[in-house]
Amino acid sequence: MLGPLVAAIDQGTSSTRFLVFNSKTAELLSHHQVEIKQSFPKEGWVEEDPKEILQSVYECMDRTCEKLTQLNIDISNIKAIGVTNQRETTIVWDKETGEPLYNAIGKVHPRRLALSFASCATVWLDLRTQSTVERLISKTPGRNKNHLKTGLPISTYFSAVKLKWLMDNVEEVHRAVVSKRAMFGTVDSWIIWCLTGGRSGGVHCTDVTNASRTMLFNIHTLDWDPELCKYFDIPMEILPKVRSSSEIYGLMKSGALNGIPISGCLGDQSAALVGQIGSGCAIIRILIVISIFGIDNVVSTPLNAEKMAASVGTSYGCYFVPAFSGLYAPYWEPSARGIICGLTQFTNRKHVAFAALEAVCFQTREILDAMNQDSGIPLSQLQVDGGMTSNRLLMQLQADILCIPVVKPSMPETTALGAAMAAGSAEGVSVWSLRPEDLSEVTSEKFEPQINPEESEFRYARWKKAVEKSKNWETTEPVANGNGRIRRFYF
Repeated sequence: MLGPLVAAIDQGTSSTRFLVFNSKTAELLSHHQVEIKQSFPKEGWVEEDPKEILQSVYECMDRTCEKLTQLNIDISNIKAIGVTNQRETTIVWDKETGEPLYNAIGKVHPRRLALSFASCATVWLDLRTQSTVERLISKTPGRNKNHLKTGLPISTYFSAVKLKWLMDNVEEVHRAVVSKRAMFGTVDSWIIWCLTGGRSGGVHCTDVTNASRTMLFNIHTLDWDPELCKYFDIPMEILPKVRSSSEIYGLMKSGALNGIPISGCLGDQSAALVGQIGSGCAIIRILIVISIFGIDNVVSTPLNAEKMAASVGTSYGCYFVPAFSGLYAPYWEPSARGIICGLTQFTNRKHVAFAALEAVCFQTREILDAMNQDSGIPLSQLQVDGGMTSNRLLMQLQADILCIPVVKPSMPETTALGAAMAAGSAEGVSVWSLRPEDLSEVTSEKFEPQINPEESEFRYARWKKAVEKSKNWETTEPVANGNGRIRRFYF
């Protein structure tokens, strides 16, 4: 007999999924996935259609319910729905018409870039706000990008500068803000507002994990900060209400799941943290690293990259820094650009594919080094999840470069599982117990380091050298074009 069921909407940068779990065993019973198109109207711009995102949610829910019915599973057993989402993608819509006022300004995760490069794809983080970022930094004492009390550097990555850009550059957004018709939200807010009624009483909210990635959130008061909103010149009335990650926000207002509470909301990496605990993990600080920085959790590994890299088993001294739109954590250096160095006449594309896989591992090492330095407690192992973990070569490389074991649970859907757990454990739902003794134990695979620490340190030192070479590539200084005329570039 099945226990109560809990569903999760997992809306990512490249696809939307709807998944249904058994709350007693954490077993995934059925799911459906729909790909999302990203558009690149200009170089350095990344956009998505909010209406397409919403339609993909409805399609995934409908198809999953059909699959459950075919399995003779009663969908009335679904007792709650959680939402997990791409965190920094920014949407503004009209609360009177329910229509988006511009495309969602999105992102491609930096670690996705390395693997996409290996398969000859070109993608970019949205960079249209770089001049806005430069102006904001110029107003801070000592041009300190870490001046704000948000826990985040002033960067193109986060929502506040994207919202600022929309208000300053899109007339429809500006008019809606002035006439108090505008609503701002990350993808979770847009989805929850629409599913709970939209312009007919939809709930405009977000949770603390998503709010913390906007640069408008005070990490001490756990609410929107009036001073930060004034700094960015953003009216507070357009912001969603900040709620906890596990409570009933509202009820579904249409479709086969009408009346079911939406009661969980977490950004994707925070949802993975919860899901890893549900998968039987006991090393909480390691999971926090995954949660904050997205290690190995949102990247799809091209199969041909793994095959090419495995066929040579080395980068042959080649190093690849995927700073296509700057270096992010822990550097936050927008002037950097992607480079490949250490090439010889013997280097071929298979070596470059291996270097791309290593780049992901080196980036992870840098994040863990920063965490170790801050905490003073070295990590003993790293638990990972997500699509990228299907690449066994990558998992072994990660263990070799970190010099600690890498553990992959057999349950790969920890992001969606975390959202479902938050929804199912909410007060008023209470069908999912989070007591340690009630959580399901899940088997895992462990990758032990296979190279000596000296070799690992040597390769890591060469990576750090390559990173330094990638910095200060782009500037705002005037440069001459081929005709001798001066042209100014802003990045």
